[in-house]
Amino acid sequence: MELVCASANPDKVAEIASILAAAGVELLARPASVADVIEDADTLVGNARLKAVAIAEATGLPAVADDTGLEVDALGGVPGVRSARFAGEHATYDENVELLLARLDAAAAMSPEQRTARFRTVVLLRWPDGNELVVEGVCEGVITAERRGTNGFGYDPVFAPVEAGGSTFAELDAAQKHAISHRGRALRALASALGNR
Repeated sequence: MELVCASANPDKVAEIASILAAAGVELLARPASVADVIEDADTLVGNARLKAVAIAEATGLPAVADDTGLEVDALGGVPGVRSARFAGEHATYDENVELLLARLDAAAAMSPEQRTARFRTVVLLRWPDGNELVVEGVCEGVITAERRGTNGFGYDPVFAPVEAGGSTFAELDAAQKHAISHRGRALRALASALGNR
């Protein structure tokens, strides 16, 4: 099966392609001619839908999009749907991480028990006829006090999944990360749902 990837983030595209390839799904690149989609919905599903609809309409092919949020309990679920733009519209990964750590310090959330969080990914597959398939993946963990590791991207250096024995996502290799990550779980759920159609 061929799906067009709606994401313009090369790090995310590489992860999606790698995970879906194991399920026999070929990911086609988002056409360069399609303008960036403004992600201004107030939910992960809403943002994924905006991207998938735009790409499905532009290509006439089924399009897969995801949106991911980091929900930090001590911050009331922030940054959530604004995770990629936490420190501003054009924030870098480092700027987002710096702001997150500063906010947790300001909240006096110092112990691991006070720094619980989860990554939540929604994956939405949209066909040109308007049919949709929506799945979700969640990974529980804690925000570390400092960055550790050089793999991955985004908040990976400060997110230690429960199943990783204290390691951050950035300290795991790609296969280890995909096996337990929010995105890995959501994409495997998508592949399973497609297999049952």
